[in-house]
Amino acid sequence: MPFPFLTGAARLAAAAVCALALTTLVGCSDGGGGGGDGATESATRSSASGGTQVTIKDFKFEPASLTVSPGAKVTVVNKDSTTHTLTASKGGSFDTGDIAPGKSATFTAPSTAGGFPYTCTIHPFMKGTLTVE
Repeated sequence: MPFPFLTGAARLAAAAVCALALTTLVGCSDGGGGGGDGATESATRSSASGGTQVTIKDFKFEPASLTVSPGAKVTVVNKDSTTHTLTASKGGSFDTGDIAPGKSATFTAPSTAGGFPYTCTIHPFMKGTLTVE
């Protein structure tokens, strides 16, 4: 009995909520069912219309490799305990500026195709790559 403290309709409702939560979690995971292109689970793709998100947590960018369309909006969320940046390593094509813990910033991906390495200017060991294609 999964819900011994509930009876009747309450038990059914609790089971439905759990099933919905599990379905949502599974549906949001990166099941690794990609096309066999060698991409790791840390790679994500986004379109210019949909936008995408990079999370900073435990002094890491998640995902560390991100593929977007030219001009895509990228939101960076800082879920860490200290301030970070997400800054293009060369050419200054994007820079969030300082993002305090619990805050976010958005930048626009370059309009030209290519690979754009980035770092946190405060913690240079934090690295990632934005690919525009």
